[in-house]
Amino acid sequence: MATRNKGVRGLGTVAAGLMLATATLNLASRQRRLEEARLQVRRLELEELSARRRALAHQQRMHWELLSKAIDDPALAEVIDTYDRDIPAAKRRQYFYANAWYANLYHLYRAGILDQEELYGHLRELFQSPVLREYWEASKGTRASLKGGSEEAKIGRMVDGLLKDLDEADTDEWWVVGNPPGP
Repeated sequence: MATRNKGVRGLGTVAAGLMLATATLNLASRQRRLEEARLQVRRLELEELSARRRALAHQQRMHWELLSKAIDDPALAEVIDTYDRDIPAAKRRQYFYANAWYANLYHLYRAGILDQEELYGHLRELFQSPVLREYWEASKGTRASLKGGSEEAKIGRMVDGLLKDLDEADTDEWWVVGNPPGP
């Protein structure tokens, strides 16, 4: 009987070993499937980001084409002209062009090409132009209609703060004025 028990115990050890090996293989298989799923999710995220950037680039091109037509043709400009009618037509055309420059920077930021600190630096330079500052003042009604928590409204408030800092600065070294936002 002792021999018989020893044989049963041996089978039990073999069965336990097989069960452990099977469990290990199952775990490894599950981990592999989980990693494959993670990689698939990451691929989909990257594809979505790429599609979003393509859409933003297309939108930026469309914006420029539409503004170009408005700049070139006063009859078409009337369609989108929300500026005070006392502003001369040539100045309104400059505002359309100023909007194109501002929108270009904004879209570069939205596409992830510029981070917020880089955007700030470019805006600090761009708003050295008196025409850009006039445009900004003339378009404040348009910005007031933005949803307060939107990215565009936040950037608008950042520009407002930058202009205030530039106006209050006691230096001609505009490139050091203001506090760029952190990452």
